[in-house]
Order: sequence, then structure tokens, then C-alpha cells
Amino acid sequence: MTKAHFWQLISSLVLLAVLSTSAHAIETASTLRGNITGGVGHEMPVWFKESFLDIAADVEEATEQNKHVLLFFHLNECPYCDRMLNENFRSGPIRDQIAKDFDVIAINIKGDREIEFNEDLAFSEKALATQLKVRYTPTILFLNADNEAVARLNGYRARDQFKKILQYVSSSSYQTQALSSYLAQQNITDSDYALRTHPLFKEISNLSAVSGPLAVIFEDKACRKQCNEVHDTILNSDEVKHEMSAFTVVRLDADSNQTIIDPQGKQTTPKNWAAKLKLNYRPGVVLFTNGKEITRIDGLLYSFHYKEVFRYVSGGYYKDYASYTDYLAPRQEELLSRGVNIDLSK
Repeated sequence: MTKAHFWQLISSLVLLAVLSTSAHAIETASTLRGNITGGVGHEMPVWFKESFLDIAADVEEATEQNKHVLLFFHLNECPYCDRMLNENFRSGPIRDQIAKDFDVIAINIKGDREIEFNEDLAFSEKALATQLKVRYTPTILFLNADNEAVARLNGYRARDQFKKILQYVSSSSYQTQALSSYLAQQNITDSDYALRTHPLFKEISNLSAVSGPLAVIFEDKACRKQCNEVHDTILNSDEVKHEMSAFTVVRLDADSNQTIIDPQGKQTTPKNWAAKLKLNYRPGVVLFTNGKEITRIDGLLYSFHYKEVFRYVSGGYYKDYASYTDYLAPRQEELLSRGVNIDLSK
């Protein structure tokens, strides 16, 4: 072999090694899968009722003890469920109040246990969650003596507000007024939050004139803890701001009597409109397209879920998926398959 042939052979081998290494790197990168972090495992408190999941019988038993039934819909690894349980159900005076006035029954929205809701309706846990259109966890349903839902909470509630909601149900105030109006009265003494601004917020009073996706955020002067948390964390996220930028975003004071025009062209006030929407969480968000409500955020969401709700609407995915929950599973799979990591905790 001549010297020239020798170096030609060496060059070929080196090139082959480089190509092989590059191909392996590309193959490895293409198969790299993202991870989901931030999920929190949780156990139900031992004092929750050991129900046979005959809800009508549970309601009858609770009524005999001058109690209401509280259904706690949860999901494995749900960080919002764990936070709700820690702050309200596991320790402290709120826990004692709940145990005194309520029989609490835990229902896993992906579970397979059979639930007899009444003599005509029986479902698996996940089928019941679908039937009740559970969008977020935890979702809490309060039942009266007739096995009827008298209040519903979609998502986490802070301790101060949850205490008022417990009083609303245990005092049977639902017989005379809606939860939103009750909370508005109770919150008068807690009005120490100064509504904050944000670069995305627009001052628009005629919402029917908005073209494209519209996001209406309701705050009030009593939402200090929840509203500050959203402004300090969620609305500071670049990913959240990117998804929200596709919307006209209008923030309203839910206590205001200012005249506005709603997306359907009807004259109203933020106070009356929030009551009509039965929006009892602050900061509550209602998302519209072409004047029609598509979905809402009426409980605590961290950045990943928050931004994905906006994408669900602005991307038109609501046309293919009946609910945000239906959209979320394939969306997460899409991101993970592309190697994107998902953090549920911030």
C-alpha cells in the first residue's frame, strides 16, 4: 500500500466514525423524551368518610346528623389537591369545622370504583367526573338533604375564602342567595387589595367590539392573596405572556358599577356580570371567541396549565376537544415526545 493510499484509508475511516457518531447523536436526540415534574402525591385524611359510595344513603345519614355531604374530586399527583388538603383539611381550626359540619367523601376522577349517585344513576368515578364536567382538581361539590348540589368550587380555594364558603353551606344560606353574592357581602370587610396593572391589560368598556380571542379577568378588593400570587408569578411567566398575547385582555373590578357592554352587546356592570356568570373565584378568567364563552379559569392554576388554557382557545383546539381536560392529555404527550420537560408546580 502506498503512503497516499494509506492516508486516504485513514481519512475514510475517520469520516465514517464522524458520520456514525453524528447519526447516533441524531437518533438519541430524536428519541429523547421529556419528563413531567412537580406532581405531588397525597393521601386523603384518615377522618374522611369511609363511604360505600351510595351517595343518597350518605346524604340521608349526614342529614340525620345535621351535616352536609362534601364530595372532594381529586387526581393522583395533583399539586393543587395537595395544597388544598394541607391548608384546609389536614390540620388546624378549618379541619375541625369541616369534620363537625360535613361528611367528606373523596372521589378520584380517574378511578374505577362504582358510585351510585341515586336510585337512577350509577357511574364509575371517572364517568361521574365526566358527567359533572369536572375540569380542574380539586373540584368540591356540596350536597343538601335532597342530594342536590348547592355549591360548587372548581379548583383550589385559600383558607380565608374556603372558611366563608363552608359557613355559606353549613348555615343553609344557599336557600336564600347565590354563593357569589354571599361572598361579595362577606368580602366587604376584607377589601384591602389595590388592583394592579399589567402591560397586557386593555381599558375597554365595549367588549362586543373586540375581534378575535378575548380574555376577561375579574378581580376585586378582597382577593389580596390569590391576586398577588397570580400577578407575582403566573403573569410574570414569559410562556404565559406569550400565550396571552393572542388575546385582548381586559381586567374588571368585580365590585364596580361602571357601565360596560358585554361580549353579546348587552349593557351591564362588572358586578352584575360577574354575578350572572356565577364566577365566585378571584382572579377569575373567562375566555371568549366571537362573543361566545369557550372556557374559564375559576380556580388556582400554575403557569403550565394556565398558559395551556389560553392556547386551547386561541389555537382553536376547542373545536376538536370538547373540554380543556380532553385537550390536555394529548397536548402533554406531544410536548413530552418532543423532549420538552413539563413542570406542574410553578
